[in-house]
Amino acid sequence: MSKEKDSKELASEEELNKSRISKFYKRSIEERLRVLNEKKILNTEDYVALADEHQILDREEADKMIENVIGVFGLPMGLGLNFIINNKSYTVPMVVEEPSIIAAVSSAAKVVRGAGGFISESDEPVLIGQIQLVDVSHPMKVRHAILQEKQEILNLANSLHPNMVARGGGALDLEVMIYPQSRNPGSMVVVHLLVDTRDAMGANLVNSMCEGVAPLIEKITNGKVYLRILSNLTDRAMVRARCEIPVELLDFNESTGKEVRDGIIRAAEFAAVDPYRASTHNKGIMNGIDPVAIATGNDWRAIEAAAHAYAARGSHYTSLTNWFKNDNGDLVGTIDIPIKVGTVGGSLKSNRAVAIAQRIIGVESARELAEVMGAVGLAQNFSALRSLGTEGIQRGHMTLHARSVASTAGTPAHLFEEVLEKLVDSGEIKVWKAKEIVADLMEKEAGPEAISREEEESSEWSAGYGKIILTGEHSVVFGKHAVAAPINLKMMARVQDREKDVVVVIPRWGVEQKLKFGDDHKYSIYRSLEMILDELNLRDKGIALEIRPEVPRAMGMGGSAALAVSIIRALSRHFELNLTEKEIRDLSFKSEDIVHGGASGIDNTVATYRKLILYRKDEPPKMELLSLKSSIPVVIGLSGVESMTSGMVAKVRKSHERYPEWYGQIFDRMDELALASREALEEGDLPKLGEIMNLNHGYLNTLQVSCPEVEDLVQIARNSGALGAKLTGGGGGGAIIALCDTPEAQKRVKESIRKNGYDAIMTEIRATE
Repeated sequence: MSKEKDSKELASEEELNKSRISKFYKRSIEERLRVLNEKKILNTEDYVALADEHQILDREEADKMIENVIGVFGLPMGLGLNFIINNKSYTVPMVVEEPSIIAAVSSAAKVVRGAGGFISESDEPVLIGQIQLVDVSHPMKVRHAILQEKQEILNLANSLHPNMVARGGGALDLEVMIYPQSRNPGSMVVVHLLVDTRDAMGANLVNSMCEGVAPLIEKITNGKVYLRILSNLTDRAMVRARCEIPVELLDFNESTGKEVRDGIIRAAEFAAVDPYRASTHNKGIMNGIDPVAIATGNDWRAIEAAAHAYAARGSHYTSLTNWFKNDNGDLVGTIDIPIKVGTVGGSLKSNRAVAIAQRIIGVESARELAEVMGAVGLAQNFSALRSLGTEGIQRGHMTLHARSVASTAGTPAHLFEEVLEKLVDSGEIKVWKAKEIVADLMEKEAGPEAISREEEESSEWSAGYGKIILTGEHSVVFGKHAVAAPINLKMMARVQDREKDVVVVIPRWGVEQKLKFGDDHKYSIYRSLEMILDELNLRDKGIALEIRPEVPRAMGMGGSAALAVSIIRALSRHFELNLTEKEIRDLSFKSEDIVHGGASGIDNTVATYRKLILYRKDEPPKMELLSLKSSIPVVIGLSGVESMTSGMVAKVRKSHERYPEWYGQIFDRMDELALASREALEEGDLPKLGEIMNLNHGYLNTLQVSCPEVEDLVQIARNSGALGAKLTGGGGGGAIIALCDTPEAQKRVKESIRKNGYDAIMTEIRATE
């Protein structure tokens, strides 16, 4: 080996060690700056600027950057150490206020460094500009015309920014998308202009290109352009980073490397399937990426928007990383994330601290910066999962395992967190124990009505119950019979005094809203609440109305009626109005009429009385309590498509008005099925009831209130052994119900629905006490 080669290898090793600074966190700020200067991470000018705090914005500089400046807000800037990415050492500047992030990412980078570092790659830095045409009568013709003139459009776009083209960037291609319009005639045509912005962030450049080509597109299409603006979903500028860590490098605290590896993989699997976990999982990834974006002067909000939109691109929101073991048993981590950043431009030069941070990180292009940020996000995720996983080998691990066990035991969605807590507390993380806990909780829920009501009255919360309709949707609006049953999911409400105003608080939905009387309310809940308060002479009272929702929104399960009933009961209790059940039902019907328009009254009746009933709309409504000898297992399948009952009711009414004879015959047949279902229920003839439900669904399909997701769910349920399956509620989305004859069949149907990507809830039609 020559001396020249030895010298190059020595220099390479020295370069790789630049980001490895022992005991950096124990030094004073002055000592840290001196070390960075000695290692040539900071040049002399930057060293002096940081030592004398000259990098901080003054008020005059800040006033040139944004509007209405009153001062300068400071955030700490630290360094992520130990990074080796693509065989290059990086010291990573990070601006963040939350403690432990920089320590965690540096610790993770140290572990991965021992395994050779991160491998990171990126796509060309392409942004998408969108140009919107609306009310297009012949969208395919317009699309063809635009694509015919594609080169002319690209040439015009590039003529607007010749310097970008000279640097190898510019408008590369265009795509044409067609979308249906729901509120106006015709279709929406959207042109995607694909622009390589090189090392610039590119937002202004892309926007100006869209503005510039809009008149040409109008000329080509004889249409009208509306919006022309970039998209922050930068999925043409993807970053992919990877690391592989042998088990022997994973020992952590008192946990072995194998335990750490398996804990990380379990946590990652949880985030992959559960959006609630994935949101926190991905927030942890952005804990690493955002501080680098802020330090380097990039738009961290745009990066966040792109990341979360990309995570939600499939059937459900999921994790941006993946962790698994390879054939050697090593832990492998990968991340796929859109990151579009810049390293040049006036906005990056207006802050001296940004210039220093960019010199510290030492990247040569925007793509390289994006690759570093991807690796930092993966490192932060590793550190978070390692902490969670090693705690999990104690209680945290028990919780992760308990989630899987609770799911296997068929825990209803509304009981899941309570079952999980009791399961972990028991120390018996077993399926049999979970089933025992579920049975105990279900028994309490399904106990005698007197006990249920007594427990309810002893609480400060008031309830209204959700429902399923076994037969008679839509026909019930036209005076025909329907059979409906309550479910265990409910809406809970309570009232507390306040000095003035009416405030609605729904923590689970992120709602805290003051009711403004007389407003043209956007959401029907506020119109309904205003009516209820007027009817009860409570308009002038100062109250805080808190709501705990369990019934899924817009899934055809009577959520709005249950909400109205819970609110009316809570107001009656708090103000000692002593409303009767009939008064609650009547007032909640008025609420339903506001929410849905032409309501049948069945939802609010079930929400009030919590009984299995045969119902017919009349003056007054006819309600017959049905007798049921044994409880019947049912699975509710959620389509994920919101069901707008008011829209479906209006649609069916319009069709009935146009063809009254035809639709009248359909409603008559549905009425016969509803009456037959009463007999089947009281006789305990489940096969007959299932067949009736199947026939009822056929009529609902004829009424055109189904949708592809609902049809898919119905077929999945029937193929899995359900005796009958049908849409429940208004339709257009929402939920289906599947009738089962045994708990085993119920579990099989639920698992099949979930396996196919939908959510499912196990419930029952309760036996009559």
